[in-house]
Amino acid sequence: MKKDFLSIRDFSKEEILETFNLAIDMKKDPLKYSKSLTFKTLALIFEKPSLRTRTSFDVGIQQLGGFSLYLSPNEINLGKRESVHDVAKNLERMVQGIMIRTFAHSIVEDMAKYASIPIINGLTDFSHPCQAMADFLTILEVKGKLDNSINITYMGDGNNVAHSLLFAGARLGVNVTISSPKGFEPNLAAWQLATEDAKATGAKLQVIYDPLEAVRNADVIYTDVWASMGQESEAQIRKQIFSPYQVNMKLFANAKPDAIFMHCLPAHRGDEVTDEVIDSPHSVVFHEAENRLHAQKAIMYQLMK
Repeated sequence: MKKDFLSIRDFSKEEILETFNLAIDMKKDPLKYSKSLTFKTLALIFEKPSLRTRTSFDVGIQQLGGFSLYLSPNEINLGKRESVHDVAKNLERMVQGIMIRTFAHSIVEDMAKYASIPIINGLTDFSHPCQAMADFLTILEVKGKLDNSINITYMGDGNNVAHSLLFAGARLGVNVTISSPKGFEPNLAAWQLATEDAKATGAKLQVIYDPLEAVRNADVIYTDVWASMGQESEAQIRKQIFSPYQVNMKLFANAKPDAIFMHCLPAHRGDEVTDEVIDSPHSVVFHEAENRLHAQKAIMYQLMK
């Protein structure tokens, strides 16, 4: 039976930890897995551009012995030039997996419903599960554990990245605090799903509007851009609203002394984070970015083997 990865919630706690162990092993000994997906092809559908998603999936499938096929918006134009159903039915006969990076989450859900091959969510407006897998893999490597002694504070817009951090924290029993301006909290449906999952693991999930209070006792401070792709027209007004949530050294000083800084990138330096923080010894953003490669290799291996 085929398995998809549309959300962190598609994997159990045990499956997530198994994926991390596999990713760590692949990182140590890439040659051991270099023929794992020989002659298998992953279609890469991009309706939103990305440096890290494109590079990590493209390089990752090749390091596993397979191939990638890049499909740009102009070539497919999902739902307009050709229906999601017809794209799925065509590709399932030619490739062995599909990664899709798009806007509406319903598109990846429909693709998974119609295709008989694994679908991987490379990002939607609702969630960014591959990013969260890389994030928690990084925390595991740096902090040595993933449990309710770890406190993650996410500063800024309650967006797709915030949703996936909540889903992963809830699954793994890691505490996640969201600190957003009022009106920019996580989506209610995402919050309800995460809090329901957290009951099984004891993860503490909370929204704290005061940024200084939110970072106290934090092991991880995480942020993202204030205006995501498609929200460019709101950039200036958002800059005014979110400025108290900038991650700078004054804010960072309220976290634990050994706290780390994380960002999914690209970063708008001087907006959501200062150079002083992102370039400091606390920052693990490039370690985190590299782990997109290793986490996604493990996901592809498990779904496409």
